[in-house]
Amino acid sequence: MDKYIKKAGILIEALPYIQKLAGKTVVIKYGGNAMINDTLKEKVMQDITLLKYVGVNPIVVHGGGPDISNALTVHGIESKFVDGLRVTDKATMEVAQMVLVGKTNKEIVSALNTISGNAVGISGIDGKLIECEKLELKTDKGISDMGYVGKITKINTHSLLMLANDRYIPVVAPIGVGTDGQSYNVNADTVAGAIAAALKAEKLMLLTDVAGIKESVDSDEIIYEASQKRIFEMIEKGEINGGMIPKVLSCIEAIDAGVNRVHIIDGRIPHCLLLEIFTDTGIGTMITA
Repeated sequence: MDKYIKKAGILIEALPYIQKLAGKTVVIKYGGNAMINDTLKEKVMQDITLLKYVGVNPIVVHGGGPDISNALTVHGIESKFVDGLRVTDKATMEVAQMVLVGKTNKEIVSALNTISGNAVGISGIDGKLIECEKLELKTDKGISDMGYVGKITKINTHSLLMLANDRYIPVVAPIGVGTDGQSYNVNADTVAGAIAAALKAEKLMLLTDVAGIKESVDSDEIIYEASQKRIFEMIEKGEINGGMIPKVLSCIEAIDAGVNRVHIIDGRIPHCLLLEIFTDTGIGTMITA
């Protein structure tokens, strides 16, 4: 009997969080090892589906870096990165769009629908969801030509709201579109932050392959809550670098636009979304204003 009482206690612990989030939007950036490991993938799909069934409106934005890299290798195209962003020439853009929209997106939709998640896959091209212009990346060496990497100029939320406010879970591939119809590869963390900001979502959650933001480069201690000011200080000192920079910048943009809480959590932990949302302690790093 004790184990059943313990289960009931877990449900009761989740009750105030369920009540607070009912009818609210939670944007989830799905990426990292949780997309590769089949066991973790299954747990994430269960978490997202459960959120929908308890009255939360999850919107999923996925990455696909490993899939793109593998496809580029098959096509004999070298992968290049600057500050954690993939340099995207015309050939790379064609492969990225093919993989993200045609393969990765549909695999996630299928996995959710297998457990009655009622997912619908879209890209930033559909309904001009993600409008872009060419990104000019400033580095220590000047302006880097990133090719067909997009800078988001506008998020058109109509299609997302129609789906999310109904019984569907939107799954977004991070491909944007320019005014001339040109497709652009956009960092998935940036897309998730921009969508969360446009919708003024209750939460933005970024699944990563790290436990959270570390106290310093050489430390294993995780910062469980950080202000925007501290994040900027850590970037300036080089304590946050590489691929973590676009993650935390998208977090800060989302908070500036009205998102209440942003969480960077470890996608390698089974049921990481439920642990962060529905428990008193939570996991990972929460970024606040």
